[in-house]
Amino acid sequence: MKFIGNIIWLLIGGIIASIAWFLAGLILCITIIGIPFGLQCFKIAGFVLWPFGREIELGHFGAGGLIFNIVWLVVFGWEFAIAHLIIGLLFCITIIGIPFGLQHFKLSQLGLIPFGAQIQQKQ
Repeated sequence: MKFIGNIIWLLIGGIIASIAWFLAGLILCITIIGIPFGLQCFKIAGFVLWPFGREIELGHFGAGGLIFNIVWLVVFGWEFAIAHLIIGLLFCITIIGIPFGLQHFKLSQLGLIPFGAQIQQKQ
């Protein structure tokens, strides 16, 4: 079932969302200061490409991760989070779209706090 969900996800915008995260990562990696943020975008792009069957575990960051998360949130994280939240709400209008909306809600969390987040397979 996860495989079918991921295939449908790719067809209804998962590829576009993954490319957008990847391009954001490339743009952020232009400067040395932006490299840690760009790497997080690459991590999220991989998750966006195949989200069904995987979960996000938030936390596990130290003082440096806290500072990076605050900078991320203030500078550009809130835009990513709001975009995924709005898309998730639009998907949840129909019953068929609810599983895809829930995936966007997971991505919204990751868009807020990427540093220290772990992406794990569901058991």
